[in-house]
Amino acid sequence: MADFYTTLGVAKTASDDEIKQAYRKLAMQFHPDRNGGSKEAEEKFKEITEAYDVLRDPQKRAAFDRYGEAGLRGGGAGGAGGFHHVDLSEALNIFMRDFGLGDLFGGAGGGRQQSGPRSGADVKVDLDLSMLEVATGVSKQVKMKLLDPCERCKGAGAEPGTQTQRCATCAGQGEVRRAQQSFFGQFVSVAPCPTCRGEGVQITSPCKSCRGEGRQRGEHTIDIKVPAGVSSGQYMHLRGVGNAGVRGGPRGDVIVVFDVVEDDRFERDGEDLYCESLVTYPQLVLGADIEVPGVTGALTLKIPSGTQSGHVFTMRGKGLPRVNASGVGDLHVRVQVWTPQDLGREEERLIEQLQAVQSKPPEQREKGFWAKMKEVISG
Repeated sequence: MADFYTTLGVAKTASDDEIKQAYRKLAMQFHPDRNGGSKEAEEKFKEITEAYDVLRDPQKRAAFDRYGEAGLRGGGAGGAGGFHHVDLSEALNIFMRDFGLGDLFGGAGGGRQQSGPRSGADVKVDLDLSMLEVATGVSKQVKMKLLDPCERCKGAGAEPGTQTQRCATCAGQGEVRRAQQSFFGQFVSVAPCPTCRGEGVQITSPCKSCRGEGRQRGEHTIDIKVPAGVSSGQYMHLRGVGNAGVRGGPRGDVIVVFDVVEDDRFERDGEDLYCESLVTYPQLVLGADIEVPGVTGALTLKIPSGTQSGHVFTMRGKGLPRVNASGVGDLHVRVQVWTPQDLGREEERLIEQLQAVQSKPPEQREKGFWAKMKEVISG
């Protein structure tokens, strides 16, 4: 199985900038146009680009960190599914897209940017979730204001009845190029046309309603289907439901960021939950069935006789679902003896009798709670 961190030569704690710098250095070294079409260089270039494409995306990176390549293929809360190994064309496109280097090595494998309307901006939405909603999954509706195509000009930006004209600066290409010589050969920088902003056309008679922008603000209700098992900081893309683009451009995305409200009853570690339950001394000595909290309802825990205070019981499959994957985490319950502060006369008398006949505790103590917790977490 591929280790993308090793491929790029970075630590698992590497920042986005460190990942980008490492990739750029390796990409410059193994770019096919710099290595005379070497097959080995080509394979290395595809390999490092694939690693970069995963680690530069927070959602894909989180899925890879937790489940490896299987997590990418299985999908995640943010839609990490559909992972595949990149081919040379994809690798070259990723390289040029992220670094804006155009035909850095003479033009092979490239392709000019497409002129035309730009996509609308993405919109970020923070969504609060309870632990119960995380356990079961939930559908929610969020009201928000978005930019829609202008009703008067239908998003064209031009006053109805008028025509747009081809941009004279870029001849309708939407981009301008400038060639320079560099150490590696000809450097061709490609940038959006400053006159038409990459659209290839100019509007001579702007729409009176939207002033040529082609869009106006409107209120929308967005349906969000949250999968079970998500965590705070994870997010999902709702493709094509964000702001409309300028003058007929496609809609951007709505990015939903999850924020799970803490539940005082539990501590969470991925899919596993941890809680503490107070019990009486007789329940530990004699054994008992006690009620413990579960996310979706109370659960029954059987305590065997002779249980020590601080013992951790593991209730399999009573934690949280794994997001977009099979299986459910566990619930770990630590039982802690409850010491009453106010005793009645009868209780005090019975405890004094017990003290008189009870044997002494062993000199060597069993492993403490935190030692046991460490064992549970580390497996």
